[in-house]
Amino acid sequence: MATELRDVLSTTGLIDLTGIDARSTPAFDGDKAAGKAALAGLVPELAELQEKLYAGGRTGTTTRKVLLVLQGMDTSGKGGTVRTVAGLVDPQGLLLSSFGKPTAEELAHDFLWRIEPRLPVAGHIGVFDRSHYEDVLIGRVRGLAPPEEIERRYAAIIDFEQRFVDGGGVLLKCLLHIDRDVQAERLRARLNDPTKYWKYDPSDLDERALWDDYRTAYEVALDRTSTPSAPWFVVPAGLKWYRNWAVATLLLESLRSLDLDWPPADFDPATELARLDGEESVTGS
Repeated sequence: MATELRDVLSTTGLIDLTGIDARSTPAFDGDKAAGKAALAGLVPELAELQEKLYAGGRTGTTTRKVLLVLQGMDTSGKGGTVRTVAGLVDPQGLLLSSFGKPTAEELAHDFLWRIEPRLPVAGHIGVFDRSHYEDVLIGRVRGLAPPEEIERRYAAIIDFEQRFVDGGGVLLKCLLHIDRDVQAERLRARLNDPTKYWKYDPSDLDERALWDDYRTAYEVALDRTSTPSAPWFVVPAGLKWYRNWAVATLLLESLRSLDLDWPPADFDPATELARLDGEESVTGS
C-alpha cells in the first residue's frame, strides 16, 4: 500500500521548525509543471467525494464533515491556498472563515466563542484562514494573555477539537511552513509591485522582528495540540505549487477516509419513472 502524504507530513512531539526546509517537496519528485499537473489530476476524485459528502448532509444520511485549518507566518500563502484548493470543489458545500483581530464583543467571551458558530455542519467542508490558534500564538508572543491562560487554552483547544471529531468531523490542521528568507522575498515582491501594495501593511515588519518568538510559539502549539484524532501537518510552503498540491492531497486523503457513498433513495425510482412516463403520455410530450 502506498504511503499517504498525511503519514509523511504529520508531526507529534516537540519539533524544530528550523530543521525543515521550507522549499522541500516531501513525497513529490517532480518540478513545478509536474506539480501543477498532479494538482489538476486530483480534481475529478476530489469533486466526486465532496459531492457525496454534500449529498449525505442534504439528505441527513451522514454526520460527517471536514474542517481544514490553515495557519502560518505572514506571506505563507493561507489566502492563496484557500483560493486554489477551495476552488477545486463545489462552493455550495464550503464554509470559508477568516479570523482576524477579535472585536470588543468577541473579547467579552471565551476565545472559542467566535469559532464555534463557524464550524462546518454535516456534509460540508469548512476552511479556516487563521483560526482559534491565533489565541495561543499572538496571545503568547504579544503577551495578550497571562501564561496560565495560555496553558488553559491548549487544553481547551484539545477538548474543543475532540468534540468536533466525536460529532463526525475530520480535522485537517496544516501549518504552512516558510522561513525568513522566503518571507523577505515575498514582502519585497509586494513592495515592488503596485498591484500588491494592498497586501502589505507596515506592521508586517513589526511582526517579522518577532520571528523567533513566533516560531517558538508554533513549535509549542504543535507539540501541545497535535493529537491522534487531530494531528498537525507541517506543509513546506516555500514553493507555492507544492504547497497547493500538498494541501489538496491531504484534503483528498481526508475525504477518502470517510468511506463516502451516494445516499440511497427514500422513494422507489421505478414508481417515479412510471409516474413520469404516464404524465408524458397524457400531455403528449
